[in-house]
Amino acid sequence: MNKIGIRHEDKYLLERRVALTPDHVHKLILNAGLEFFVQSSAKRVFKDKEYQQAGAIVVDDFSEDVKTIFGVKEMPINFFKENQTLVFFSHTIKGQTYNMPMLRAMMDKKINLIDYERISDGNKRLIFFGRFAGIAGAINSIWALGMRYHRKNINTPFYKLRQAHTYSSLPEAIEVIKEISSDITTNGLPKEISPLIIGITGYGNVSKGAQEILDLLPFKEITPEELLHLDLKSCKNNAILKVVFQEKDLSLHQDGKDFELQDYYKNPHNYFNRFEDYVPKLSMLLNCMYWDPAYPRIVTKKYLQKHFSEETPRLEVIGDITCDPDGSIECTHTGTPIVNPVYVYNPLNMNYKYGFEGDGLLIMAVDILPSELPRESSQAFGDALLPFVAEIATADFSASFEELKLPEAIKRALILHNGEFTPAYKYMNKYLINTNK
Repeated sequence: MNKIGIRHEDKYLLERRVALTPDHVHKLILNAGLEFFVQSSAKRVFKDKEYQQAGAIVVDDFSEDVKTIFGVKEMPINFFKENQTLVFFSHTIKGQTYNMPMLRAMMDKKINLIDYERISDGNKRLIFFGRFAGIAGAINSIWALGMRYHRKNINTPFYKLRQAHTYSSLPEAIEVIKEISSDITTNGLPKEISPLIIGITGYGNVSKGAQEILDLLPFKEITPEELLHLDLKSCKNNAILKVVFQEKDLSLHQDGKDFELQDYYKNPHNYFNRFEDYVPKLSMLLNCMYWDPAYPRIVTKKYLQKHFSEETPRLEVIGDITCDPDGSIECTHTGTPIVNPVYVYNPLNMNYKYGFEGDGLLIMAVDILPSELPRESSQAFGDALLPFVAEIATADFSASFEELKLPEAIKRALILHNGEFTPAYKYMNKYLINTNK
């Protein structure tokens, strides 16, 4: 019988997600004849007893014959054993320096590494937490906005909302947002913050999740072009405007040529940032887009320093849901923990301080946002993963890569095969040059 392990998560204090829930485990035991071993965890949203009732065996550590192990986040170097098949978010494909020692250790142990981020049908990802990152990120950002206004003695209905992880379920949080929406529809918003304008970058799963929450409020959506020409004084007190920005809104070609998406992807060095044209009219920004260092940043420290020194800005909160430290939002210095989710960045001296107090811009950058909704996000993630589990567990990884029998979606995500880079990932060798064994 093929033995599968479900690892407890130890990278973050409040990481409570799992790749496969007790319901998924029960189905796989009944339908695929798999045997499950689940590492005991006091913090996981699904308790040990739930896995036992599903038919799994709860253990403190995995025995040598548990070769296929599913996790969520990165695993410590001392966890690896020879010839394992590990499935998790490795965060290595961009050459992330902090994970290169982990990658090297897996290579030394001749491990098969399957990364969820790369499981795709060739065009789009199939297994992701992105929607729930957007949902939790939007809840947290609205909460942060209410707290920020409250510190400035501006009372808004947003102050009713709490951080996402404090609710027992997503429906409970949604009910509060609906109450806020009703309050705004009836009573409007204070004049000093009207119109409230929220920008969202991106249009993928993260953005869609964030918009699920925002669309519970009485919004009117306008285009980026309409935002540029908007007369703020003409807006009503109950006006909440939503603006979704795509790549063509973020960058311009250096030679004045028309924006072409494929050219932007291939030649990002030919483009420069124009997003800062929109920033002065935004009240809050939700950053939900994919970013790579080859592309222009959309909010720079230099711009913020100039903007904050010249006028009193409208922008109060950036919810950096994608959370690339020092990335597209340059003042996102680091991802924030769930227990300490926000900090105030002062553009004038470029310092930051955790909490809501201080002059500057409030940044919410929790880097494990789906874990604030651990039950719902794990269930949806496992639903997508379920069809592939048995074939991963029963695959003969001693076969050559060409003859390896795996679903194509999984084969695309196989970064290491017996400790060696598969053809699509050989480029990653360059990231290991300065990594000590």
